[in-house]
Amino acid sequence: MNRDFVGALLQLNAEKGVSREQLVKTVEEAIQSAYRRVTPGNENVGVQVDAETGRTRVFRAKTVVDEVEDPITEFTLEEARRYKPDATVGDLVEFEQLDPSTFGRIHAQTAKQVVLQRLREAERELVFGQFAQREGEIITGTVNRVEPRGVILELGRAEAVLAPTEQSMNESYRIGQHVKAYVLEVRRTTKGPLIYVSRTHKGFLRRLFELEVPEIHAGTVEIRAIAREAGSRSKVAVASRQEGLDPVGATVGQRGGRVQAVVAELGGEKIDVIPWSDDPAVLVANALSPAQVVNVTIDEENRIANVTVPERMLSLAIGREGQNARLAAKLTGWRIDIRSDQPGSPAGRPAPARSRQQDEAVAVESGSDGAVPADPVGVATVAAGASDREVAS
Repeated sequence: MNRDFVGALLQLNAEKGVSREQLVKTVEEAIQSAYRRVTPGNENVGVQVDAETGRTRVFRAKTVVDEVEDPITEFTLEEARRYKPDATVGDLVEFEQLDPSTFGRIHAQTAKQVVLQRLREAERELVFGQFAQREGEIITGTVNRVEPRGVILELGRAEAVLAPTEQSMNESYRIGQHVKAYVLEVRRTTKGPLIYVSRTHKGFLRRLFELEVPEIHAGTVEIRAIAREAGSRSKVAVASRQEGLDPVGATVGQRGGRVQAVVAELGGEKIDVIPWSDDPAVLVANALSPAQVVNVTIDEENRIANVTVPERMLSLAIGREGQNARLAAKLTGWRIDIRSDQPGSPAGRPAPARSRQQDEAVAVESGSDGAVPADPVGVATVAAGASDREVAS
């Protein structure tokens, strides 16, 4: 029987992934709970299980006190030293070992139920710990079902919820489909850990680039800012930490291969990769790619960048429904006012202000009110179907 007990522990350890020490502790607590139903009053019942042999020892114990108030749970120092010569006040001293025959069938069933319940709790806690460490990372799940609260992804020992607000507008999901998603939050529930994931978060785009671009994963190329409108278009500003390394070229890859892998995962979402600059004027000019910029004047007090573009580039700089200028404002952290360079022509519409989601806006520390070259170099615009790196010129 003892051999069977040890074998069962080892099997549970392999199947559930719960440590052997945790399993032994769970069994001890279950037996202790069952014995307390046998013993009268509120006696202190202790249980010790030998994980190597499976032998179980159950005993009664009392607390050593100066003055006894409850004789069922307390006794004096003089009485305690009959069982433990070196006992001191405050110790819990064992004074009687219980006969296993008092542990009947009903109590054994109670112990079994407690063991199963504690094992489920331990397993849920273990799974929670595993996924809680993966917040901010990408996980891959299988579409299990579609509910009003979102798409449910099967992750093996847990489920993830991809809420409708976290789904890209140009994507659809089918049962059995493998889906990558970004872990937003892991919550404890009575049925186990519940994982909330997203495919629209800008962190998802960052992690995808880390997977596809070795230089970003290694840290030689750094993503300094991301502005994203999921399913439509994104802008990514990159900088190099290694002298002589072109951050845009490394990110885009040969013939756009690296960024195309990210575009494919995002269902054709357009991605503009631009070089980061600590000069806000240069950064704003780069962020408005693929439009060319004549000059940029920085109003640091009001955090406004006044941009002048050629008349033929006005609509391109603003973008459809203001999207290009809006993303540029999110990326740079500046409000952008775009105007035409043609005297007498109507002033260009100012770009929408920064997004209300301030976490997507990256403030630029240094500033300049000088003009910038009309042709910011190294700006790459990559869209679905593009095969070559396009540099604004």
